[in-house]
Amino acid sequence: MAWMEKLMMQVALVDQVTKPLAGINAQIDQVSKAGRRGWGNMAMGATTVAAGGMAIQAALGPAIEMDRALGEVASLGVQKEGLGALGREALKFSVDYGKSATEFVQASYDIQSAIAGLTGNELPAFARASGVLAAATKADTGTITNYMGTMYGIFEQQANAMGKANWVEDVAGKTALAVQMFKTTGQGMSDAFKGIGANATSAGVSIDEQFAVLGQLQATMSGSEAGTKFKSFLAGVGNAQKALGLQFTDSAGNMLPVLNILDKLKVRYGETLSVAEGDELKKAFGSDEAVAMVKLLMSNTKGLATNINALANTHGMGKAEQMAASMTDQWQRVESAWFAIRAAAFGVVLPAINAVVAVFADGAAVVLRWTHLFPNLTKVVSYALLAIVGLGMVTGAWMLVAGLASLATTGLGIAWTLVMTPLNLLKAGLVSFRAILLAVNIMMAANPAVLLAYLIGTLLVGAIGLVIYYWDDLKKTLGDWGVFKWLGQSIDWLVDKLNMIPGIDIEMGNMPELALPSPSQLQIPLQGVTQAQQRINGPLANYRQGPESPIPQGGLGQQLIQANAAATTANQKPAKALHIGEVHMHNQNPMTPEMMAENAWLETK
Repeated sequence: MAWMEKLMMQVALVDQVTKPLAGINAQIDQVSKAGRRGWGNMAMGATTVAAGGMAIQAALGPAIEMDRALGEVASLGVQKEGLGALGREALKFSVDYGKSATEFVQASYDIQSAIAGLTGNELPAFARASGVLAAATKADTGTITNYMGTMYGIFEQQANAMGKANWVEDVAGKTALAVQMFKTTGQGMSDAFKGIGANATSAGVSIDEQFAVLGQLQATMSGSEAGTKFKSFLAGVGNAQKALGLQFTDSAGNMLPVLNILDKLKVRYGETLSVAEGDELKKAFGSDEAVAMVKLLMSNTKGLATNINALANTHGMGKAEQMAASMTDQWQRVESAWFAIRAAAFGVVLPAINAVVAVFADGAAVVLRWTHLFPNLTKVVSYALLAIVGLGMVTGAWMLVAGLASLATTGLGIAWTLVMTPLNLLKAGLVSFRAILLAVNIMMAANPAVLLAYLIGTLLVGAIGLVIYYWDDLKKTLGDWGVFKWLGQSIDWLVDKLNMIPGIDIEMGNMPELALPSPSQLQIPLQGVTQAQQRINGPLANYRQGPESPIPQGGLGQQLIQANAAATTANQKPAKALHIGEVHMHNQNPMTPEMMAENAWLETK
């Protein structure tokens, strides 16, 4: 059973190395678990509250925003049915063009304020036309809303005659076409009509002709400047016809269309004006602005006529919808659709929620009344609430400190682990080294090469011990050498830091004692040791003859088995001597391999 003894020895050696490493792993795992618990305790409550609040806000947020915007419009006297239609139109518009539904409703407030008497579907129609036109002309909703109010003020009679909903759709379509034809913007057309005001309408100029004239003028000037020049032209028509001897009005005294007046001037002056002719026109119309308009339009009366016809044939806001659709961002549509779904879904239950909230608000009013009726009770309750809040703050602060302490403990544990890990590894190495020495003591009688390695290792350990013991003297002797001085200071610093760790006390200058088992303690024949030493000191030729092992046939394992059998017999009978070679051993209980491994383990603890 020699293989059994070898296996037992290997198991003992592996066990001596792995046990300290297992302790290190367990300590690191414990530190990691403590850190996770610390973070979890701090974040759990805050995360739960934040998640709940975010979920409620995400669900009810769109419905609440729409309810607020519709409430503002309702303050202007809009009935419940009109508000419902307005809300539905706002959500549909946002899904179609990816725009804000709440901005749509807010624009409706401005429209309702500027245009009195909108009823039924008129307010949603105005709001939709304004929103679509804003998207088609790259203008903000507020600008177009003001523009629609201005246009209604200018063409109110026409709007009432056509129906306000139909009229506003026509205005949206004509404006979009004018922006496309004349390369202007919604802001530019708004400035142009603000500049001219109701002067052209009062003079009988049609809406299509006004669009064409103002749009064509914006080819070389801004919208506000175009409106100013057109206004000056209209103001000077009456005086001009007298000064020039031309008829610019019909039999009823109404001004002729602008195109007809330009044709008469073109017959007289041609398509271009000389300096003298320009001075004559300035004198006739009374301003440079009017002459500038005539010069610009008279050179292209055919184009002006074509544009007027195109605008006259535009009805509805199909053109505006086409232009708006081409500039719509589909990703914005998806985002607006998600908003519309939440607003519509939770808008159904929002009245019930508002009723509950209203009860709480009414209750708050009652509590407020009680605070005036019972001031002393109010004072007591206030102090109690402050005490509760203060206790909550203290508890929260304590939880925060506890969490921070847990984290600090975790950090200290990590630091301690980092410090102790090399020491534990060193301990494991020493245990392994001692176990190897134990094995060498067992085998050195049978193998001279192993004995030689044992002696070299012993010398190295002794040399290290001597360096430690005479460390102070070495420092004094080699202190003047730069490298050794730096090395000495580094070692002193490291030893000082290690001594700060509880349980560690290293004193330089004291020779440590390394207890190594002797052959006599292991019951190894001394004759074998003597013979092995003689072979080491003998000539090299002796090694070629091979060692003469003093161990009986069967090896060391057989000897240990025989010793164990002798010990068993000794327990049953009186003690007797066991004779092996020239050594006489008198021992009733010799050490077995298991006892040897256990003894080595206990010595490391």
